Amino acid sequence: MKKMNISLIGVPLDYGQSRRGVDMGPSAIRYAGAVNRLKAIGHTLKDEGDVQVSAVERKEREVAKLKNLEEVVQATTELANRVAKVVEKGNFPLVLGGDHSIAIGTIAGLTAKYKNLGVIWYDAHVDMNTSETSPSGNIHGMPLAVLMGRGHERLVNIFKEGQKVKPENIVIIGARSVDPGERELIKALGIKVFTMHEIDRDGMTSVMKEAIDYLKAKNLDGVHLSLDLDGLDPLYTPGVGTPVPGGISYRESHLAMEMLEDSGLITSAEFVEVNPILDERNKTADVAVGLMGSLLGEKLL
Repeated sequence: MKKMNISLIGVPLDYGQSRRGVDMGPSAIRYAGAVNRLKAIGHTLKDEGDVQVSAVERKEREVAKLKNLEEVVQATTELANRVAKVVEKGNFPLVLGGDHSIAIGTIAGLTAKYKNLGVIWYDAHVDMNTSETSPSGNIHGMPLAVLMGRGHERLVNIFKEGQKVKPENIVIIGARSVDPGERELIKALGIKVFTMHEIDRDGMTSVMKEAIDYLKAKNLDGVHLSLDLDGLDPLYTPGVGTPVPGGISYRESHLAMEMLEDSGLITSAEFVEVNPILDERNKTADVAVGLMGSLLGEKLL
């Protein structure tokens, strides 16, 4: 892999969901050796520090059925501005979460450079709810809908107005928990989804090849990887807030990252939902760092 200038940004945000602790995810990933691991590959890496997140006493305020809307808007807006500066300098943004609502800011900021962006959503969930369909009101279950221009206008219009990614430029990998409203939206928009059924039936090699070929045919100017650690089976990543049994294995995930690295498609990435309070001896953060290594060119030989 070509050596890159990587800008690392932490987002200690836990307001997109209801379980405390995921705000410590960026620190746990750094503690697991992310910086040294990526430097050892040969990349130049600058740790840009953390986005500032409101530290007021947590009260689950609801606005239009959305929990903690103000806090999520504030943090994701700052993140979008910082990501925009990173890509305008030509650096590779590597964002550490925090809950998955941070993807609203990450991908919004990427549009400063990429006008036809592709997204790989590696996750047990499809995160395509809106306030009308969400059973919880948690914004971490809504970022993909928001990024396609659906949902509360304060979220949809972060950084710039409207849609940030086209539905046909999205590939979801590892889905196994889909709400009824999300299922309807997937069918209506024709979004490419590889559930655990396809992974079990066809194998990860086949799924990733099809996903890569699908995106390569789209004439994209960039592809972002948004990886939720609950995409893996909780056997390997116990430190996540919404674990779903029957997920992708540790080795399958490394293979997926290695194939993405070989493809040369990925121009930015984020790793989210590491919750040290729920973890076992930082196991989930260690997995996150290992997957970053495979994505960014670490080889056995």
